[in-house]
Amino acid sequence: MNRYFRSTPPVVLNLIIINCLMLLATQLLPAGNKIIEHLALFNVQSPLFRSWQVVTYMFLHGNFSHLFFNMFALWMFGRTLEVELGSRRFLIYYMVCGIGAALLQMGVGYLEYSGAVADYGFRAASQLLVIPTVGASGAVFGLLLAFGLMHPNAIIMLIIPPIPMKAKWFVVIYGVIELFFGISGRMPGVAHFAHVGGMLWGFLLLWYWKRRGTIRY
Repeated sequence: MNRYFRSTPPVVLNLIIINCLMLLATQLLPAGNKIIEHLALFNVQSPLFRSWQVVTYMFLHGNFSHLFFNMFALWMFGRTLEVELGSRRFLIYYMVCGIGAALLQMGVGYLEYSGAVADYGFRAASQLLVIPTVGASGAVFGLLLAFGLMHPNAIIMLIIPPIPMKAKWFVVIYGVIELFFGISGRMPGVAHFAHVGGMLWGFLLLWYWKRRGTIRY
């Protein structure tokens, strides 16, 4: 396993570079707000929604800390997964998780705006049309799910609190927390259903690959 961590494989490296460049573009360029307007993910009922946003949103971040934690998780889990899955399959998995996260987030947003369900973020209807979703978190949560399934007994050291935990329990706890916050609305301003969506689509894709016998875990 140690040899997997000596270098960063190409897909992980390029994803990190692209995300960093996009943050610099949105923060430093005069057209930064326009980039957000065209590439961030808006509610499907919003006049700002465009179909390509289900892909482009995952390469944008709100600030440096948002970028740092997502890229650190991508680097931490993605290196091993890319080596084990292969670069092509890893990229497919990453994109499916990110797009799947967007679809679930959009679905919940659609139901919120139409009044079919309660507004889990406690936002006014007008805000649902103008506040975008950005970040690689949905795809990263998919990576976390994959790592937990493929290396269930690997030890992960938490930051807060600083305690070791097996990857399988780390995934379960994080999934339950995100689902709780998403339904309860206790932590508004975070796309909790995108996180859940990334894990859900990641699980379905891994299950499909395993059923076909193309991967083992």
